[in-house]
Amino acid sequence: MSQSASKDPGAPAFAVVQTGQPGAPAPKTPRSLPHRGGEANPSVEALRTRFGSAIARHEVVWGDTTVYVARERVAEIAQWLHDDPTQRYDYLVDVTAVEYRDGVRPLEVVWHLRSLAYRRFLRLKVELPTDGVTPLEVPSVWGIWKGADWLERECFDMFGIRFTGHPDLRRILLWEDYKEGHPLRKDFPLRGRFSRAEQLSNALAADPEARYSMEELSVADAFAALPEDMRKRLGGGERVGE
Repeated sequence: MSQSASKDPGAPAFAVVQTGQPGAPAPKTPRSLPHRGGEANPSVEALRTRFGSAIARHEVVWGDTTVYVARERVAEIAQWLHDDPTQRYDYLVDVTAVEYRDGVRPLEVVWHLRSLAYRRFLRLKVELPTDGVTPLEVPSVWGIWKGADWLERECFDMFGIRFTGHPDLRRILLWEDYKEGHPLRKDFPLRGRFSRAEQLSNALAADPEARYSMEELSVADAFAALPEDMRKRLGGGERVGE
C-alpha cells in the first residue's frame, strides 16, 4: 500500500506498478520480424562479458532470444540475471523441457524469464545428452524464484529430470509410486508401458493418500505407505514445498 493511500482515505488502496523505466517510450508491437537472425536481447552481451565460456551460443527466432548455457553454472547465471540491477529478471514464467525424435539431439531443459523493469524476455537452455551415462539433472532455481517449486516438480514428473537442491522433489501430476516412467519422454508408448488391465490394477491398488506430505495428510496411517526416503525426510521435520 502506498504512503499516499494511508494518508488520504480517498486514495486507491494499492499503488499501480508500471513496467519499464521512467521516461522510456511506450512499448510497440514488433512487426515484420525475421524468422531468424533478428536483434538479440541486450542481456546476451552482458552474459558473455560476465560468464565467458559458460555461454555456449545464442539464437534469435521470431524476435525471441535463446541462450544456451553450461549446466553446472545455470543457477549462478540465473541468480545474476535476477539480482543485477541492469537485468532484473524478476519473473520466472516457466520451467520445461524439450526432447526431439532425433536421437542424436540432446534433451533441452528450458527456463523462460521476464524482466518487467526492462520489458525483456529471455529463454535459457541447458542441453543434456540422452546417452544413458550423463545424469538428467540440473541445479534447481527454487532458491531464486519460489515459483519454480511446482514447475520443477512437473518437469521431473513428466521428463525424469532431477533438480538438485529442490526442497521437495516428487511427482505432482502422477502418484508417487507410478511405475511406468515419465510420459513426455519420446520413448514412452502412447498407451503406456503396461496393459490397460495392469494400469487399472495398479491404480486401484495405489494408496491415494500416499501422494501427500505429512502436513497434508488427513489419515495418519497413510504415512507408512510413503516411500522410505520420503518418510525419513518428512519425519525429520524438513519443510516441504513453499
